[in-house]
Formats: sequence, C-alpha cells, structure tokens
Amino acid sequence: MDLIPAPSSAVRRPDEDFPLDATTTLTAPPGLADAERWLRGTLSAATGLPLGPGRPGTGIELVLDGTLAAEAYRITVRPGHALLAAGGPAGALWAAQTLRRLLGPDAYRRSPLRREGWVLPGADVADAPRFGWRGALLDVARHFLPKSDVLRFVDLLAAHKLNVLHLHLTDDQGWRVEIKRYPRLTGRGAWRERSMVGYRSGQRRDDRPHGGYYTQDDLREIVAYAAARGVTVVPEIDLPGHTQAAVAAYPELGNTDVVDTAALGVWTDWGVSHHVLNASEETLRFFEGVLEEVLELFPSEFIHLGGDECPKEQWKDSAAAQARIRELGLANEDELQSHLIRHFDRWLAERGRRLIGWDEILEGGLAPGAAVSSWRGFGGGVAAAEAGHDVVMCPEQHVYLDHRQADGPDEPVPVGFVRTLEDVYRFEPVPAQLDAAAARHVIGTQANLWSEFADSARDVDYRAFPRLVAFAEVAWSELPAEPAERDYPDFERRLRGHLEVLDALGVEYRPMDGPHPWQRRPGVAGRPIGGPPPVR
Repeated sequence: MDLIPAPSSAVRRPDEDFPLDATTTLTAPPGLADAERWLRGTLSAATGLPLGPGRPGTGIELVLDGTLAAEAYRITVRPGHALLAAGGPAGALWAAQTLRRLLGPDAYRRSPLRREGWVLPGADVADAPRFGWRGALLDVARHFLPKSDVLRFVDLLAAHKLNVLHLHLTDDQGWRVEIKRYPRLTGRGAWRERSMVGYRSGQRRDDRPHGGYYTQDDLREIVAYAAARGVTVVPEIDLPGHTQAAVAAYPELGNTDVVDTAALGVWTDWGVSHHVLNASEETLRFFEGVLEEVLELFPSEFIHLGGDECPKEQWKDSAAAQARIRELGLANEDELQSHLIRHFDRWLAERGRRLIGWDEILEGGLAPGAAVSSWRGFGGGVAAAEAGHDVVMCPEQHVYLDHRQADGPDEPVPVGFVRTLEDVYRFEPVPAQLDAAAARHVIGTQANLWSEFADSARDVDYRAFPRLVAFAEVAWSELPAEPAERDYPDFERRLRGHLEVLDALGVEYRPMDGPHPWQRRPGVAGRPIGGPPPVR
C-alpha cells in the first residue's frame, strides 16, 4: 500500500478484502459526526453507493478509542467490516482520508465512473502525526483568490493531512478582509490600479486593476468548511509594516508628518513598501477594533500579526515617532516595533488567544508569550525555541513554494532559487543543535506560497504541487532526522502513483519531467528566469 503521507505502519492482508456494494453501511457515534458526514458525502458521490447507517460491527464503522492521541487512528479492514478507531474527531477525519485513499484514485471523483467493483483492501494501518502544526500559507493579498478557490485549497490540504491554513489577508498590495467599522479598508484598500508582471525594475506592468475581498460571511464559511475537514484557519493581519493598503484607506494611520499619506494609493509594486503605521495610541485603538472583528471570525488559538520587514526610515524622520520613543522610554526604532508587538501580544492574551509573528519580532526583544514563524532560515527559530517560545519552522531556503522548481530556460517562476521536489522532501524542521527541551518548542512546520506571480488557482497548483505532497510527508511522517538517510527514490515511486489522485482532483501540478506546455514561456517580457528571492 503506497500511502502518502507514509503511515506509522501498514500491513496488507490480501485474503481479507472487503467488497463494497449497495448494502454497505457507514456508522459513527455522535462525537464523530463531521468525519461520518464527510466520508459518506465524499464516498457516496464517487461510488454511487448510499452508505446508509448500520449496526456496530458491520460495514464501515468509526469509533472513538481513548487510548489513542487526538489525531491518531487505526484502520482494520476485514471482509464485511472496516473499523476506523480514532483518538478524537481529528483522528477520525485523517482515518477517513486514508480509507478514501485505499479505494484508489477513482474515489477522488465527484461523480461515479463505475458503480460496482469497489473493494477495500484487507489491511491494518496505524498512524499518528509527527507535528501538531502542519501548515501551508496562502497569500491572497498580492493576488486575490475567489472563495471557491480557497475552499478547494482547503480540500487539497486535508487530503494530504495538513491541518493549518495560514491565510495572508493583508499587505501593501491589498486588504482582503471586511471590517465593518472601517469600510474603507476594503472599499479603498482592496483594489490597486495595476500590477508588476516581473520582479526587476523597468519591467512591464499589467495595467488591469486587481482586487477583491472576502465578506465576513465568506470567511465564516471558509472557517467552518475547513474545521469540518480538520483544518484550522489562522488569519494574518500584518503590522506595523506591509500596511500601505491600510494607510491608503485611512491616511491618518501613516506617518503624516513626513509624507502626504492622503495622496497614497494601494501599492502597485512588489517588495516592501516604506509606508508603515505610525505608533500612536489612536493607531493602536484602530487595530484593536480590526482585531475585535477578526477574533469573532476566526476561533483559532493563534492570530498571526506579521511583524516582518518593517522599514524604519519614516520613524527615524518622524518627529511624532521620535517623541513616542522618548515618551515610552525606548532606545530606538526596533524597540518601538517591539512595543507594538508586545501591546497586541498582551491584548490577544487577555482574550484567550496567542500572537504568532515572523521572526523579526525577535528584534528589540521578543514579546512574552509570542510564538515565532521562522522564515529567514533557522536562526530565529533556534533563538526563540531556546528562550522557551513555540516555533513553526518555515525557512525560505527550504519551503517557499513560489521559488522555481528547476533551473532551466522554460521554467516560468521568475523569483528565488531552485528548490526541487527532492529538496523539499529532505527538509528537516528540527535543527540538530536544539536539545530535547528546546526541540519540544518546535510545534510544527509550514510551507509558504507567496502570490506575486500566482494570479490564479492554476498558478497556485503549479507552484504548490507536487512539492506540497513531499512537504506533507515531512510534516506528518516519522522520517529519518538526517535528510541524507531519507528514501527519496521510494517516495518518488509512491508519488508517481499518487499523481493519479491529483489528476482525479483536477490539480494542474508541475509534471515530473518539466513544466506544462502552458507554463513554458521562455523569453516573454516580464517573465525572466532567476532574479532575487521575493520579499513580502
């Protein structure tokens, strides 16, 4: 059984197969209603079988097992009975995903290709994840993705047992979340006049306006849809940098004593804008108002506040910012940024939530209780873990999926350095220099997909897959800690069969032997090969 991600153990019982037919039932206790509902809806659509309720001990049966961890499960398939035992609702959902995979690629169709011949292979599977945070970042700020595409991406994460969708909702180039008390954030901040096509200066632009946003009901739907599939949505509201769209909508948020923010528009360049928030009490109150609405939409424990790539030039030139530094007794602009982060760390903690931010929040002093997304290599994550802070490892050198996948003239991705499928598979999230106590603070890992050059679900597919499949196995499975010891040829062999699953799901992944013809655009203006890594 060539399962991906690889389970803890799997034994094929070739004489114990379970044929499915119109009499096959599906049963679960009330505590596993989400898994029962998802499994019945998915398998009934693909097989045409009704899978009505049945009696314990027969058909497909989901049960709770208190001896298992919350995300752990066991599957036992014998003639007439497939028992899925799980430690909790999440484990039942992952067991259901594995059962679907045991039925083969046709089980991923939305309508039956055949109505008979469905057989669950006799098997014993035991499984549990390595990390509790197995995430993927989707940047919908640089290029907006319609809600239907986000829901589809959630399905793809769940199919690979990834359980966190980090939704990057705001940036210099667009604000994508409706805030009712501040309607100009989307009325003005969700739209830009044009976009850069390439990365290097002087390249042509696409002069079409670009934008869009999610209503609060859209986001409630996304969160509920994801939760029913075992996926937690973590929102990112970037501050104090990456905020030009917000300042364009509400100019008083900017450093008005050094720049005419009233004339500012949503940024049309890639990179890092120098227009950042001022540090006034009024700005703090504004973003407290934003976050009050965000907390109502997103029940996640963690709220991501960015904190990265905040240029300090305007603060250095601003008399108001310098006065604020003196008023607060701070040493410099780095500490002013930390003051803002610590303020919202306390604010979130008072409401039972936790702040997480990019590793720049280490500069000027790490906010107490904050967790770190370590993107600039491992250094920030190591420092945070050794200081007792939780860490999600997502170093750009390893798991930035907007970086190109091969070095060749027909590769369409115009930024970053090459990160192949094998590179991703050999990524080890826990640095060897961490002792056991510090290593426990690495609560998970995440692959990031920034969207400067992914302006459609089709482009997201190409950049994410099949590398996200490799990442899913890194995040879930107990692989050798030494990357060189990992059996990449075996993974590649299993992946070739798994590509049939991606085909059935309609994923336009990068073929193993190179780009799709529609992606091969050598010499097109504004689509150069190479260039510097992207910046957020």
